[in-house]
Amino acid sequence: MRKIWSIGLIRALIFQILGSAIGAGLLGLIRLAMGLSWKTEPALVVGGFIGAIFFMIGIGGFSGWWKMAMGEDVPEAHDVTEPEGIRRYFGFSLDHKVIGIQYGILSMVLLSVGGSLALIFRTELASSGLQILDFVQFNTLVGLHGMVLIASILMGVAAMGNYVVPLMIGAEDMAFPRLNAFSFWIAVPATVLLLSAMLFGGFETGWTAYPPLSVRGPMGIQLFFAGVYIVGWSSILGALNLIVTTLKMRVKGMKLFVMPIFAWAVLATSIISLTATQLIGLSFQLVMFERLLGMGFFTPSNGGNPILFQHLFWFYSHPAVYIFVLPGLGIISELLPVFVRKPLFGYKWVAMSSMGIALTGYLVWGHHMFTSGIEEYLRVPFMYSTLLVAVPTGVKFFSWVATLWQGKLRFPVPMLFILGAIIVFLIGGLTGPPSGTVSTDLHLHDTYYIVGHFHATMFGGFIFPIFAAIYYWYPKITGRKMNDTLGKIHFYLMTPAFLVTSFGQMQIGMLGMRRRIADYDPTLGFDTSHLIITIAGYLIGVSVLIFFINLIISAKRGEVATGNVWQSRSPEWSILPSPSPVHNYKGMPFEVVGEPYDYGLEGSNYVLPVNQTGQAD
Repeated sequence: MRKIWSIGLIRALIFQILGSAIGAGLLGLIRLAMGLSWKTEPALVVGGFIGAIFFMIGIGGFSGWWKMAMGEDVPEAHDVTEPEGIRRYFGFSLDHKVIGIQYGILSMVLLSVGGSLALIFRTELASSGLQILDFVQFNTLVGLHGMVLIASILMGVAAMGNYVVPLMIGAEDMAFPRLNAFSFWIAVPATVLLLSAMLFGGFETGWTAYPPLSVRGPMGIQLFFAGVYIVGWSSILGALNLIVTTLKMRVKGMKLFVMPIFAWAVLATSIISLTATQLIGLSFQLVMFERLLGMGFFTPSNGGNPILFQHLFWFYSHPAVYIFVLPGLGIISELLPVFVRKPLFGYKWVAMSSMGIALTGYLVWGHHMFTSGIEEYLRVPFMYSTLLVAVPTGVKFFSWVATLWQGKLRFPVPMLFILGAIIVFLIGGLTGPPSGTVSTDLHLHDTYYIVGHFHATMFGGFIFPIFAAIYYWYPKITGRKMNDTLGKIHFYLMTPAFLVTSFGQMQIGMLGMRRRIADYDPTLGFDTSHLIITIAGYLIGVSVLIFFINLIISAKRGEVATGNVWQSRSPEWSILPSPSPVHNYKGMPFEVVGEPYDYGLEGSNYVLPVNQTGQAD
C-alpha cells in the first residue's frame, strides 16, 4: 500500500476524489445554513474545481512554492534529486525532458480516447436509422471527440515545445521549471473532468457549446466547461514559460534570425496561447454563471445575446487552429532540409510567416458566423481577412517546394510523413476558401464539407507532422530508432485511408449532409458513402494502433541509435549524445557560428564546441 501511495499520480487522483467530495459537501452545508435545498449541479461544479486543487496538492504541485513562502531554502531545479526509471514519469518532475514525455503520453492517451469515440459514432452513421446510440449519446460523443482531440493536440504541441525547444536553443532547462511541471499536471484533473461529462447526462451541443442550448442542456455540460477552463490554465502558463525560455535562454551566438524554424513556430504559437486563451475561458465561464446564478448573458428572454458568445468563442477558437498548425508547419520546415540536404529556401521569410499567420489569425473569427446573424456589413471585411491568411501560409508552401527542387531526397519514415503532411495540408488549404467566402459558405456551413476540410487541415497541419517528429526525435529520447517497416506500414495505411475519409466527407457535405446529425434519410443515397467513410476511419485507427505497438516495442528492441543518426546540423544532434543527458549541455559549452540550414555547403558549420580558452573549435 505504501508503494502505491508513493506513486504521485495515484495519490493525486485519490486526492481529487476526496477534494471533489469535500467541495460538494461544503457547498451543501453552506446552502443548508442559508435555508436552501440541495442542488446537484452547483455541488458538481464547486466539487470539480476543488477536486482539481486537491489533485495538485496530492501531486506536490504547490510544495516548492509553499516552502518558499514560508522562508525555507528550496533547491534549484537542477539540484533536485528525482526518482529513477519509469516512476519519475508519474510524479512531479522538474526536468523539461520528463515533462515533455509526460505531455506526450497524455496526448497519446487523449488521441486514443478521442479516436475511439469517433469510431463509435461513425459506426452509428455507417447506415441510416438509429442502431447503437440515441440522439443525446451521439451528440455527447461528437462533442467529446472534438474537444478531447483538441486537448490532445494542445498536449502534443506542449510535448514538442517542452522537449525539443530547450535542446535546440542550448538551454539547460525551461525558464521556470516548477511552473512547467505545474502546467502539465493541472491538465490531468482537467482531463478527468472533461471525460466525466459522460457520467452526468452528457451534452447535446457539440464541442462549440453554443447557448441557448448549452444553458438548457444536461448538467454534464458543466463538467465539460470546467475541464476546458482548467486546460486553458495549462495552455496559458505553458505558453508564458516557452516565450521566456525562447527569448532569454538562447546559447551564445544564437540571434533570432539564426534560431531554428521550429523554435520560431513554437514562439508564435505561444504568443497566441498567452493572449487568446482567456476568451474561450471567459465564454464558458459566463455560461456556467448563467446556469448557476441565473445571469442573462446569452439567453434572449433574459436580455442576453447568443451572438456575443460566438464572438468570444471564435476569437480564441480560430486562432487556436494556428496553435495546432504552426508547430506542425515548423516541424515540416525543420525536417525537410535534413532529408533534402539543401538549405531551407527563404529562411527569414518562413520565420516571419509564422508571426504573420499568428497576427492575421486574430482578424478572421467572423467567417465562422456568416450564417449566425452577424451584421451584414461585417461579412465582407471578415471574408477578405480570412483570404489574407493564405499569404503567409503560401510563403511556407513556396519555401517547401523550392527546398525540394533538385534536392538529394532521402525517404526514411519521418520524410514520408513530412511529404504526406505537405499534400494533406495543401488539400486542407485549397478547400478552405469556399468556407471563408460568404457566397459559398452560406451553402456549405455546418455541412460535412466543413468536417472534411477541418480534418484535412488538422491532419496535414498537425497529425502527420507530429508522427514525423516522433519518428525523428525518438532516437534522441530513447537511444533507439523506431522500426522502419512498421513505420512505413503506418504511413501507407493511414494516408489513403485518411484521403478517402476527408474527400468522402466533403463530397456528402456538398450534397447537403449536415454535421452533428445522428440519422439521415435513406432515400438521399448517403448510406454507401457513410459506410466507406466509416471503414476508412477504422483503417486509420488500425494504422495508429500499429504506431503505438512500434512506439512501445522499439523502446526495448529498437536498433541502437548513437551519434547524429540523421546528419542534422541542429545542436541536439550535433552536440549531445543520445539519449540526452539530464542537464542537457552542462559541461559541454558550444557557440552558434553559422546558419542553421546550410546543408550541402562545404565547410559550413552551425554550432561548434567551445574549448577551454573560450574560443569555438
